[in-house]
Amino acid sequence: MLVHKHLIVRAEIKKPLIEEADAIEWVKQLIDKIGMKVLMGPYAKYLDVVGNRGLTVAAIIETSHIAMHVWDESDPALMQLDVYTCGPLDTSIIFKHIEQFEPTKVEYKYLDREHGLTEVPV
Repeated sequence: MLVHKHLIVRAEIKKPLIEEADAIEWVKQLIDKIGMKVLMGPYAKYLDVVGNRGLTVAAIIETSHIAMHVWDESDPALMQLDVYTCGPLDTSIIFKHIEQFEPTKVEYKYLDREHGLTEVPV
């Protein structure tokens, strides 16, 4: 049964990822921990442009996608994470996986997208 859950996270972090290989490994580990299957990727690219410097990583998973963007110019750095799945999702695993970045602030929306965009508790 499809469940269409979408977790959107905004976190201010002390230890941002800046290496493409590290970002790919982080997403691979997350995918494994949440019990999903990789279809393509993860792919990562670091952009060194003043005012928009940072890392983007994305993966297509069997049930949808995961994308993360990290801007490392600010202090703390900013991370935006998007996990969308049509399968079951234990959000606590994702929040635990983010802890290695030493977040100082974490905000999120957890949406049920099956019949609209209904916010649901984690």
